[in-house]
Amino acid sequence: MSKTEKIILGIDPGTRIMGYGLVGVTGNQLRIVQYGVLRLEKLGSHELKLKKIYERISGIIEEFLPDEMAIEAPFYAKNVQSMLKLGRAQGVAMAAALAREVPIVEYLPKKVKQSVTGNGNASKEQVAYMLERLFNQTLDGKFNDATDALGVAVCHYMHGKTKALTGNNSGKSGWAAFVSENKDRIV
Repeated sequence: MSKTEKIILGIDPGTRIMGYGLVGVTGNQLRIVQYGVLRLEKLGSHELKLKKIYERISGIIEEFLPDEMAIEAPFYAKNVQSMLKLGRAQGVAMAAALAREVPIVEYLPKKVKQSVTGNGNASKEQVAYMLERLFNQTLDGKFNDATDALGVAVCHYMHGKTKALTGNNSGKSGWAAFVSENKDRIV
């Protein structure tokens, strides 16, 4: 690993399936380090799910030593209980990062989709398609939650790298800003 490489851990929180994705950044080059899902649906209680989330995220952090964590914010759902459970899952993942002093940034789902696809209402399949183009590799279609987590990490990268998203007041955002600020990466 290069000294200038940074690793971003993206998390798509969930209480049934939690997605994670690690993106390595060297200069302007992105690569997938690892991505996957944590299956929680067979665990009997919500408390056991939260314990498993903490243990697995802690293990990922210890193994890959990410420099930053980006996590998708819970969104309002029709069922308030579901939203509370999702918020707890997100909080436990954040606690695992905080315990290891990994900085955390939270992104709304629409912001992630807009950053990756240019459309804040994009489907999981559209996000996966754009990520396949960005990374120039096929992603496993069985892991939509994991590809969403990669999208969160890419969103974080884009917000940290483009001048338009870090205060140049150009009014540009998403792919347009990324393209205009990274002309050297366009083939």
